[in-house]
Amino acid sequence: MSEDMHVTEQDFDAIIQKSAVPVLVDFWAEWCGPCKMLAPVLDELAAAYGSSVRIAKVNVDQQPSLAARYGIRSIPTIIVFRGGEIVEQMVGMQPKEALKAKLDSLL
Repeated sequence: MSEDMHVTEQDFDAIIQKSAVPVLVDFWAEWCGPCKMLAPVLDELAAAYGSSVRIAKVNVDQQPSLAARYGIRSIPTIIVFRGGEIVEQMVGMQPKEALKAKLDSLL
């Protein structure tokens, strides 16, 4: 998906802070079954929202310091930022409708 962005410690702050639109960040890992189930849902949301929402992914195995910074203990964890601030945090597989409702409330 074109809106899907894998972010690292080096570019995370710039992406989150500079975004004019809400940013949904998926903290995930390759070995996580629920994370793999969530991926197509996020693809659909990225397609549906286009440029009005950014979807970013953080691989917790490759970016352990970001996971620690946000206290990620279980994955998938989704954190939604607006204006650089956390506005929502969800742990575990989320239904598309719940994610859509949260994003709609921020637009």
